[in-house]
Amino acid sequence: MSGASDQIHSAVRDYYTAAIERHGPTAKGVDWKDDASHRLRHEQFLRLLTGDPAASVLDLGCGYGDFLRLLRDEGHAGSYLGCDLSSAMIKAARQTFGEGPDRRWWVGDDPADTCDFAIASGIFNVRRGADASAWARYVDTTIDKLARLGRCGFGFNMLSMSSDPERRREDLHYVDPVAMLQTCLERYGRQVAILQDYGLWEFTVLVRHSSQRASPKPVAP
Repeated sequence: MSGASDQIHSAVRDYYTAAIERHGPTAKGVDWKDDASHRLRHEQFLRLLTGDPAASVLDLGCGYGDFLRLLRDEGHAGSYLGCDLSSAMIKAARQTFGEGPDRRWWVGDDPADTCDFAIASGIFNVRRGADASAWARYVDTTIDKLARLGRCGFGFNMLSMSSDPERRREDLHYVDPVAMLQTCLERYGRQVAILQDYGLWEFTVLVRHSSQRASPKPVAP
């Protein structure tokens, strides 16, 4: 891991550890406004799993694992692997949902296993003091990681440049959804969807791998 990535991981880990210790396994415990918006974000990823209720899911930056609750509420029976940099988050996830053949937890962002689909919600937003260019490189390499971890496809969300300029925060990372669509088409193939119709100032990217998909092009240092 590079020095910049190490610093980013440390800052992110400390930030979310403090949040879960302050608010417990709630939306605020993973730095979201409320349960409704937290669920709404997670619901966008269900499209990846349509017609495949037994698909395995890897949740990168899982927090206390609330996406598992939504999956089970929606009748999804596939195995779930939740990964988070914060050991406090993983501890809360185990206490909330337990562990067993259909649900496992991993401290870190580089699990040994892959799954059918990999998702990441909210992990690209809060820079925690990182330089904007360093954060952008970190985001690119993490998206590549999602592409490797999800054998059949992957998804993630980001804050949108379509939001009102006067309401943007200096410490957050915003992305042009059109530019991100073009990037994903170039790097991961043609089966890419951009969702920005669910009432929040963000967008969700869903990518399905084709059988002919080439390996992602390496990210420039």
